[in-house]
Amino acid sequence: MRALRILLILAVVLGGILVGVDRLAAAYTESEAADRTKLSGVRSESIEVDIKGFPFLTQVAADRFDRVDVRATGIQARAGDRQIRVGELDMVLRDVTVTGGWTGAKAGSVTGTALISYADLTAASEREATVAYGGEGKVKVTGSVEVLGRTLTRTVVSTVSVVNGDTIRFRADEVPGEGIPGVEDLVRARTDFERPLQVLAGMRVEKVEPRPEGLAVTLSGKDMALTG
Repeated sequence: MRALRILLILAVVLGGILVGVDRLAAAYTESEAADRTKLSGVRSESIEVDIKGFPFLTQVAADRFDRVDVRATGIQARAGDRQIRVGELDMVLRDVTVTGGWTGAKAGSVTGTALISYADLTAASEREATVAYGGEGKVKVTGSVEVLGRTLTRTVVSTVSVVNGDTIRFRADEVPGEGIPGVEDLVRARTDFERPLQVLAGMRVEKVEPRPEGLAVTLSGKDMALTG
């Protein structure tokens, strides 16, 4: 019994050491990957990498990881012919294969959520209009127009939708015209707009959700390449 107890203790200790080594290797690799990873076609302020799955070392030996979580901040993306800042981007990469002798990687599938502040949306609107949270899944868009020699400033509640998997559309649910002919068209010319959005090359915009902190954009993609 004493010998069996010693063997069990040794097994637990050795198992703990192996787990510790495995986790240390994972932590080191995550740190190195965060320093070297670049998202295709965009610049970002910072990137964090979290490699999932255990044991880690067997995944290294196979040059393949079941799941890798990536969090990027301060991304400079494209909104049509303008740049737009994406404050946060959280992605889940699955079936990640190491390529080029650990100089790059390719994810079989990617899902993610990008968060764009209303200030950044305003900067990208090109309509001299201000975008803000409208509550209950809506946004508020405020713009000014010239009517009969005076300036009218109007705020409308707008619905945000996705067009063709790559464009975000803002359209007012209703525009107060005050009985003045042509006012609705003038206001809509300021408050209604569409912006093609390319957060990452090859990723599709699935849906948008206005939140108090900004516009949450759900993305998906396949066979996305990462460079190191």
